[in-house]
Amino acid sequence: MAYPAQLGFQDAASPIMEELMYFHDHTLMVVFLISSLVLYIISLMLTTELTHTSTMDAQEVETVWTILPAVILIIIALPSLRILYMMDEITTPSLTLKTMGHQWYWSYEYTDYESLCFDSYMTPPLELDPGELRLLEVDNRVVLPTEMSIRMLISSEDVLHSWTVPSLGVKTDAIPGRLNQATLMTSRPGIYYGQCSEICGANHSFMPIVLELVPLKHFEEWLLSTL
Repeated sequence: MAYPAQLGFQDAASPIMEELMYFHDHTLMVVFLISSLVLYIISLMLTTELTHTSTMDAQEVETVWTILPAVILIIIALPSLRILYMMDEITTPSLTLKTMGHQWYWSYEYTDYESLCFDSYMTPPLELDPGELRLLEVDNRVVLPTEMSIRMLISSEDVLHSWTVPSLGVKTDAIPGRLNQATLMTSRPGIYYGQCSEICGANHSFMPIVLELVPLKHFEEWLLSTL
């Protein structure tokens, strides 16, 4: 869960989000080193007499400043491609959850169980209980088991939406007439919040997502009480 004036990412709750955070730190270090080198060269040129102006026309210098950026791009691209393939990897899911975007709420369907589907609306501010978060709480939370591979099928019935949960590293567009797929797996129990991340109309800011991740035993108890 994000907190006021937070500058970094939310705590990772899935292996994919952990990899994304590592990649962010890796890329940020590369950017920091490039910025330091450029600043050093600029300060050097401003404070040092240019006694070797012919150096700027040397073939060696041109070779270096052509090859070096290519090497830096490769250093950034290889980890990025690895994470892209990890995000698109399809494993045998233990559970399938279908979500449909509407103006302006989400509907969910547990396709492995008959008649287990519900709509999820934002809880109005006047109906919030103490401790609940304004504009982020819903009337029906999605309950899922932890440490299990879950397949998300995401689509929309009207306009473009985007099903996004930052702590899990999941952001998938909900497109009318198209069924997108995402894999979700959490490493620890908790309540994770998200919102629609695609401008979808007047009430775009009022269609939150709440996932309640619980151990498998508690998930089975929830299923028995719901079905």
